[in-house]
Amino acid sequence: MTPTDLDHSSRDAPVSPVIHPHTPVARASKDSRAGLLAIDKPAGPTSHDVVERVARRLRLARAGHVGTLDPGATGLLLVATGAATRCVPVWQGGDKTYEAVIEWGVVTASQDLDGEVLERRAERPAEADVRDAARAFAGDIDQVPPMVSAVRVGGERLHALARRGVEIERAPRRVTIRRWEWLDFERDRARVRITCTSGTYVRTLAHDLGQRLGCGAALASLRRLRSEPFDVARAIPLAELDQLAPDVVWARAGLTLEQALEHLPALVVHAHAEAEIGHGRRPSVGDASLAGLPIGGAPRSVVVRSAASGRVLALGSLHAGAGGDSDAPRLHPDVVFPWTVR
Repeated sequence: MTPTDLDHSSRDAPVSPVIHPHTPVARASKDSRAGLLAIDKPAGPTSHDVVERVARRLRLARAGHVGTLDPGATGLLLVATGAATRCVPVWQGGDKTYEAVIEWGVVTASQDLDGEVLERRAERPAEADVRDAARAFAGDIDQVPPMVSAVRVGGERLHALARRGVEIERAPRRVTIRRWEWLDFERDRARVRITCTSGTYVRTLAHDLGQRLGCGAALASLRRLRSEPFDVARAIPLAELDQLAPDVVWARAGLTLEQALEHLPALVVHAHAEAEIGHGRRPSVGDASLAGLPIGGAPRSVVVRSAASGRVLALGSLHAGAGGDSDAPRLHPDVVFPWTVR
């Protein structure tokens, strides 16, 4: 089983995005098809396994996953390809939507059904009690990461410590649960759709809900339906990857870099500024280009596009001038794509 996902937001991420370089047996396609590929991961393979299969099948020189799904989890796994691997933080922090099955009457060390059973209880909750108890876990809450997570403490991941039988104190983290949508109730199980911020552990929600109800609970299954702004409906099942021609795979489940970055505010630049960026400089930006754009935003908060071609040139942030001739805001490029460099 899995915690929700291990990508977290940039605030909560225990590690930098994992990028898996791949040396294909055949020549890599041009630009390694820079963009995103949406895969519907089955239970069984690791996220790393999925990336390796995608890279080999599509002859990619470079690929990496955006967020992790553990082997037992299914659903949306985004694979960044080519130069898009440099943009992974841009896609990490969006809200996630999961469909989970929670089993009542059991407490495990891992907070899911794959872990050591610590306790079994005979009582089962009524539907009304479940709905009422879940209200305590809505909105902003503090959540203690489980030991079977990728959070680093003292330079070591918690799950590595857990495998050695070591348990340490973990600081709670603030997450937001935007919605519980109960889909089905049985005596021993309930199925629920949860929308939450990145960094939330659904297995911990299940465990904490069971503790509040007094019956105990563990996560039985987890499927990721959405990682804003992307949906599993666009994803291709991993089993079909080897059955379809690469161009068909891209047509069904691929997004170009331009499409994948459409959710970011865009700064459109002309030839002079494009050349400045390509030479590693910070061009000034005229007022006409700034409508609706954030000034002083975080790194990679603006996507820079060419006025001539529409192609993505860079990711960056805009900063106010320092006075005098430099009054105009300037673009600080954080990522400059290879085709932009002069």
